[in-house]
Amino acid sequence: MKKLYIILLLSSLSFLTLSAQNQPEPVRIQFNAGAGISNWGIPFYFGLDLRVHPEISIGIESSFRSYYQSYTDIRYRSSIVGFSTNGNFHFNRLLDIPNYLDLYAGLNVGYYIWSTPSNYPGTGTSGFGMGGQFGGRYFFNDHFGLNLEFGGGNAFTGVKFGMTYMF
Repeated sequence: MKKLYIILLLSSLSFLTLSAQNQPEPVRIQFNAGAGISNWGIPFYFGLDLRVHPEISIGIESSFRSYYQSYTDIRYRSSIVGFSTNGNFHFNRLLDIPNYLDLYAGLNVGYYIWSTPSNYPGTGTSGFGMGGQFGGRYFFNDHFGLNLEFGGGNAFTGVKFGMTYMF
């Protein structure tokens, strides 16, 4: 079974390399990191996006947040750790937007681990979630930029703001 996964991974990487040679733009990886605002505390996140086509990217992301919640005048500290994958459509070519801006929208799916104290009477369960996002990036040069993203529909709901480094 491991051999099958290795063969699939190598085949995928070679496909991306071959298809990248036919594109006018190079395949690039973006590292994103920052903080946000949500109903469940301030999330800190980091992730990687890979542009697999001039208008399509796929990515992975991890996030963490810790917050206090009151229930019958008692404060409980909870935390959420999330892992997600995403796919985005980039509107630059469609809307003829300059290269220093990157506007996108897409879907994500992830798993989140919700930790609450054992004596917490409310809900807070781990599980899978699906959601959507839209956002943009502003690049100062070929490598550094700022990002802003709005998302909803799962544990990653909220607004994120951070920096982007493009390799």
